[in-house]
Amino acid sequence: MMRHRQFLPVLMILIFCVPSAQASVDSYRFVHVTIETPWYIFLFLLIGVLSPFVLMAFLMWRSLINKSDQEDKDSDHSSSVE
Repeated sequence: MMRHRQFLPVLMILIFCVPSAQASVDSYRFVHVTIETPWYIFLFLLIGVLSPFVLMAFLMWRSLINKSDQEDKDSDHSSSVE
């Protein structure tokens, strides 16, 4: 039981002692900001903001088609009964 409790601190110490792990913690070294970066951010957010509206329009369109189909079936059924 004690082996499991001692394993985590030893593992943490080993991770922080490895030079490549320390380099990966310093993530600013690997961030490349160019003139196109704001456009990438804009396009990413544009997709995230507009996709719910596209989905909403599609679902409304589909429900209108289903409703009109249901009304057509109901009107066909009522005309055949008379």
